Amino acid sequence: MFKGRRAIPSRLPVLLLENLVLLPGSSLVVQVSDPRGMNLVDAHLWQSDDWKDQYVGVVPRVATDNKTGFHSTGTAARVQQITSRSHPRPLFSLLLIGQCRIRIDDITQEVPYAIAKVTQLENPNFQVTSVTSEVESLAKNFRTSAHELLELLDVQSPSVGKLKEILDSLPVGTLPDLFTSIVKCSFQEKLEVLDAVGLSDRYKVAQPLMLRQIETLKMLKRASNSSIGNVIVKKSTTPSKNLINFTKPQGKLPGRDEDDVAELEQKIKTAGMPEHALQAANKEMKRLKSMPQHFPDYAVCRNYIECLVNLPWAKSTTDTLEIEKARAELEIDHYGMEKLKKRILEFLAVRQLKNKMKGPILCFVGPPGVGKTSIGRSIANIMGRKFHRISLGGICDQSDIRGHRRTYIGSMPGRIIEGLRTVGVNNPVFLLDEVDKLNRGVHGDPAAALLEVLDPEQNHSFVDHFVNIPFDLSQVIFIATANSTSTIPSALMDRMEVIHVTGYTQEEKVEIAARHLIPKQLHVISLYLCTQKCCYNAHGLCTLVMWYFTYTQHHGIAPDQMEILTDTITQMVVHYTREAGVRNLERQIGAVCRAAAVKIASKAANLPIIVDLSALEEILGPIMFDRDVSEMLSRPGVATGLAWTSTGGEITFVEATKMSGTGELVLTGQLGDVMKESAQIALNWIRSNGHRFGLQCGSLDKVDIHIHFPAGAVGKDGPSAGVTIVTVLASLFSGHCVRSDIAMTGEVTLRGQVLPVGGIKDKVLAAHRVGIRHVILPKKNERDLREIPASVKTELEFIFVSTIDDVLLHAFDVGMKPLLTSKL
Repeated sequence: MFKGRRAIPSRLPVLLLENLVLLPGSSLVVQVSDPRGMNLVDAHLWQSDDWKDQYVGVVPRVATDNKTGFHSTGTAARVQQITSRSHPRPLFSLLLIGQCRIRIDDITQEVPYAIAKVTQLENPNFQVTSVTSEVESLAKNFRTSAHELLELLDVQSPSVGKLKEILDSLPVGTLPDLFTSIVKCSFQEKLEVLDAVGLSDRYKVAQPLMLRQIETLKMLKRASNSSIGNVIVKKSTTPSKNLINFTKPQGKLPGRDEDDVAELEQKIKTAGMPEHALQAANKEMKRLKSMPQHFPDYAVCRNYIECLVNLPWAKSTTDTLEIEKARAELEIDHYGMEKLKKRILEFLAVRQLKNKMKGPILCFVGPPGVGKTSIGRSIANIMGRKFHRISLGGICDQSDIRGHRRTYIGSMPGRIIEGLRTVGVNNPVFLLDEVDKLNRGVHGDPAAALLEVLDPEQNHSFVDHFVNIPFDLSQVIFIATANSTSTIPSALMDRMEVIHVTGYTQEEKVEIAARHLIPKQLHVISLYLCTQKCCYNAHGLCTLVMWYFTYTQHHGIAPDQMEILTDTITQMVVHYTREAGVRNLERQIGAVCRAAAVKIASKAANLPIIVDLSALEEILGPIMFDRDVSEMLSRPGVATGLAWTSTGGEITFVEATKMSGTGELVLTGQLGDVMKESAQIALNWIRSNGHRFGLQCGSLDKVDIHIHFPAGAVGKDGPSAGVTIVTVLASLFSGHCVRSDIAMTGEVTLRGQVLPVGGIKDKVLAAHRVGIRHVILPKKNERDLREIPASVKTELEFIFVSTIDDVLLHAFDVGMKPLLTSKL
């Protein structure tokens, strides 16, 4: 019956359609978002260079016996166009061209996408070799009805005129499918046309649908003289094919798409946009209505409108600020950190007195694990605002902040606008995490893009490149966190108020572990009561809300099944962690809980399990950090210095040795330029002043000196190692050992002056962690001791010095003093 049968592959990848039918000779735009469909497009089409020559089986999904599955008849189709979209959800948009009917014989594969064994049922070119008299009669009547239908449509439309011209020349085999795809009919009716393999059966099924559409148009024409519809003829790249779609008046899309457009229009009206945003949204909506769905710009235009209507133009939360309640919650959430909590209470008090204030932008700077992020979350909870964290680490593209311009498919707003869409209000608390780790790349400087965001004088009209209209950020509270200020550009630093968050003492870590870390691991629900006397009424009842903390169950251990003794916690802090924060301490507590969980699950121990010192060593192994540093200082030429890093304070052992040579100074340990200069200054001071202390420095031209800073894989720089290097050289040339219980920091000059340095609190806490009891500090750093906890100051002796002579006097057990010289 068919002439020139074109072979369709016997195995085809299958694309399931939900409530849609693709008929041969027609076109259909399909949006694919299900996993199997996405895998099919990505593997079979998207990655292929000849995807336009590939066939895809398009099969309607039907329900039988309460189960969804493949319809027995489908359509072999070619893909004319593919567009992808990643926002708001990943999907592919396909323009499918129906070729011929196929029968699904067997599903040979279901994952990652379906593949079916198929049988071709007709010729793709619709050329019929022999036509019966019955088919001729049915085709003649059908053409007459088709002419009548086209007469009822807009005669001024070029598409209608073109279709009228080619109607008489269309093949007999394509008429029923072509006009069934044009007229309005149900999913079940289209399935009946698809199942009609015989040409006469197909005409018998399609003719009533045509007549019903004609009667409907006649009724509408009698009811109104307005235009009823138009026909859009879409020309394929292959000649002799005309793909026709019927669309409703005013450019609306049929079915579900029309409902979506109407829903978008309603959202625009209820979004509470300002006038300039409303004008932009209405303009884009008018453009969307006049655009066919398969156009690449359709998805971009729709995404833009959805972005506008989802922004919280007029939605906000009401602040619930009570200073005493805020103080109580901060005390419960965070132990220690008195200076930081004081500044936060000042910030909240000003907010309570003047709600619509500009700035300041707080920036918490401190080592990891000290609670910078959790403090930001507490501020949001206290104020009753929503909290959103934006991680800036490693960002090297300004579009991540300002958004992408809508000049290409896949563009999206920046993280600021996206964060506002996520929280749904225009006054959240934004935490800009790791602001010191922004990188400048070929796509711009993200730190420069943040200048407008963090400037209270500019952010009331922040313009994202994607949105392209001003948005008011003045009600957003921005809080930044960083480990160091050295990598933050000065212009960005000028926008923020820096608050330094230092590390915890040993006692604070023990208390934090008991209050927070252990309950978090044991899934404890703890009840804390306010102890502020001002919160109690005349009956002695607290007028504040009692605070509950429900922790995520990490190990499934009940509170009465395990107990960790206080001495055990102290042992973990002292000998199994050495950090400014408490992250490693939490990991060690987690290891203890996991070991206990094994015993509880295997019923190998009596409950409750008591974790004492012997059990701790059995679980965590031998101690990792020894506080005895005397072995490192048992030879001349070694001294203990104090350094500040982005992870907190650290102690460092500076080593020196001498050997025969040409007077060369060798420095190792990955030192920066400032530290190399400090070493050169220290050596020159020893050369010019060593004779005053009896040091044999006269023959340095024949001696090479090697100064080494251990941990060579870690870069080091800064001036605070000056006094330590001088002490090391004095120990090397005198043969005396430096005291093992003393550490020092300070910058030196060629005249022997000791200058102040920064990071005193972190350095002192580092010395305290390793058991050092004497610390040499510059005289002008005495004022910094106010920040050090009293419990630490009582266990340390601070020696304040102004010159190198004072340093050498206290750094050695023998007390190196200048020799008396005669003036005769």
